[in-house]
Amino acid sequence: MKTAQARAGGRPTREEAENLSRQILDDARATFAKKGVANATMEEIAAHHAISKHTLYRRYPNKQVLLEAVVERDLLRFRRALAQAAKQREDPLPALHAIAFRYFLFGTDREYSAFYLSVTAEAVVSASLRERLAIWSSIALEPMVDAIIAAQASGAIIAGDAAEICGVLVDLLEGANNRIRLGLRDSPDDAECRRVFESRWTIFQTAMTPKST
Repeated sequence: MKTAQARAGGRPTREEAENLSRQILDDARATFAKKGVANATMEEIAAHHAISKHTLYRRYPNKQVLLEAVVERDLLRFRRALAQAAKQREDPLPALHAIAFRYFLFGTDREYSAFYLSVTAEAVVSASLRERLAIWSSIALEPMVDAIIAAQASGAIIAGDAAEICGVLVDLLEGANNRIRLGLRDSPDDAECRRVFESRWTIFQTAMTPKST
């Protein structure tokens, strides 16, 4: 069990408060991934830091608020990673390829995937969480949709609803993610990850390349 760093007196510094918030979100994420959203408790998460339930509830009034804080932090990191991947390439199609590969690598992380699979499982029986999950997904995938629009403008991708085309790419990548996550290796092999990704990318590009007349 982790223990909170006690100060001699007075209010915690801003750095201490930020560190505690980060640690709470890290532990909440791990607990949700391990036990599922429904089975995780605020008391269990508080116990990780030997802090009082009062301290945890003061920051996050209930489990739903805590879950949203965890997801929103991940969402910012995810969007930032996709945007940075896009900047690696100047041309639209290679930029989309870079974004897709970065998305794929996120999905091969078992801890990351376990958390989001637990959220998805809970959303099956929670209409409000399904609604929130749809919003989060839309926001997270905006860099990929924007890259598809740019690729369409350059003539590299067929015309059509960019969000629908994004959904096709995501479906291909999620299937590939499952193969990697369910593999026998504890750590995914880099070469195998690249091979699996490129095979799906080839399928996507073949299907979405405008046909010459």
